[in-house]
Amino acid sequence: MPRLTRDRITWLTYAQLGLWGFFLYGFGPVVPLLRDEQGTSAAVAGLHSTGIAVGALAGGALFAPVARRLGRGPAIWLGLAGVAAGVSTLGLLRPLPATLAAVAVVATFGMMVVSGVSVVLTARHGPAAPAALTEANAACAGMGILAPLTIGATVDAGLGWRPLMAVEVGLITLVALAALTFRVRVSRRGPAGAAAGAPIPVAASTRVPAVPASEVAVPAVPAPAVPAPAVPAPAVPAPAVPASAVPASVVPASGAAEAAVPAQSVPASAVPASGVPVSSDSGAAGRLPRAYWIAWVLMSVTGSIEVCLSLWTADVLRTHAGLSAGGASAAVAAIVCGMFAGRIAGGRAALRWAPVPLLLGALTVSGAGFALFWGSTVGWLAVTGLVVLGLGNALHYPLAISIALAVAGPAADKAAGWSAYSMGVGFGIAPVALGWVADGVGPHPAFLLLPAFIAVAVLLTVRLGRALRAPGRAA
Repeated sequence: MPRLTRDRITWLTYAQLGLWGFFLYGFGPVVPLLRDEQGTSAAVAGLHSTGIAVGALAGGALFAPVARRLGRGPAIWLGLAGVAAGVSTLGLLRPLPATLAAVAVVATFGMMVVSGVSVVLTARHGPAAPAALTEANAACAGMGILAPLTIGATVDAGLGWRPLMAVEVGLITLVALAALTFRVRVSRRGPAGAAAGAPIPVAASTRVPAVPASEVAVPAVPAPAVPAPAVPAPAVPAPAVPASAVPASVVPASGAAEAAVPAQSVPASAVPASGVPVSSDSGAAGRLPRAYWIAWVLMSVTGSIEVCLSLWTADVLRTHAGLSAGGASAAVAAIVCGMFAGRIAGGRAALRWAPVPLLLGALTVSGAGFALFWGSTVGWLAVTGLVVLGLGNALHYPLAISIALAVAGPAADKAAGWSAYSMGVGFGIAPVALGWVADGVGPHPAFLLLPAFIAVAVLLTVRLGRALRAPGRAA
């Protein structure tokens, strides 16, 4: 079993991703309040998510060239400086075009943070990267818990949501000062992959053990962070966002069946110690393998789930569960609490079990949590469902991103940049679609789009497992 060693650089990257998670998970509850303040419809308010998507696309395009020129560490700090400037603008301006532009700026630089953290942790921890990414997304979710609670308190106090932006800038400043004081610097460059040096069995095809319900896992923000949520959960287990997938781990239902699949030996150049096959073509020709693109689509779908929850859960709690505006905004923290707990547990689970079965378990937990949340008309029961939903969501991004970065091998920087596009697609389309449906039938019925996303994610995960057993096929 790989061992995760947490040095000062690891802790610093956890903190950096957490700063993004604070905004990502805090901005979701802000959107309904912005809608009321600006007098727009749900569909128009959902354009703020499109702004995040546009920013994610820009950030994904910028990361690789900026990292080549400045180095990965400086690229992360540049991202945080941009986030600070963007949230300051968002807190000061009120017109819709201004807030849309500010959100796009924040997301552009936030995606640079997510990509940088994912690549740094993947390069630094090798076979233990899924665990590191999961823990990073746990940090992202942990900070995300504070944001909705802060909004609920300031709204109930009559101060509105804008004090949250000042808190974000203050936290970024504190982390930067701490890094300078303790002289913690992320290296400019690092190894791109974590290939093993000797032939080993393909872990993705070995026996899949059942995981007891007590092993609920995981993220990775993101986290957006959106929302992530981040996180970029976060968050992958995975490279990034981290096995918070930056991304993560999950809880399959107890008693899940075990499937034995014959293991096969392949050259070390094709299989990293983490057990995820790496295409030899990706490094030589600069092409990313088929498994990467399946993981890419998967991140887009699971990102759609997370951002819809982040933006519109407070509306459902207000209209269907009877909570006040402040109470509903604060209750969104229940999702992030579940993600935090899931990613903490998922970090250890990711060291013991292969990512694909963990991801299937996580999606199952998400489906159960959604059913409890959507069917409840009592506030506390709906919030309980959100906690369970968060437990499952915790592993989505961390595990998917960890797989994507692992199979990319030497093309990790390129893969991290492209992964931001997947989040941009999810963040740009799903919330606007849900808002449009909600304007017609109400937010509660519109949320039935989420089980459809979960079902699609399950199908993609099964397909990804098959692709991982056929390494070397570049897309």
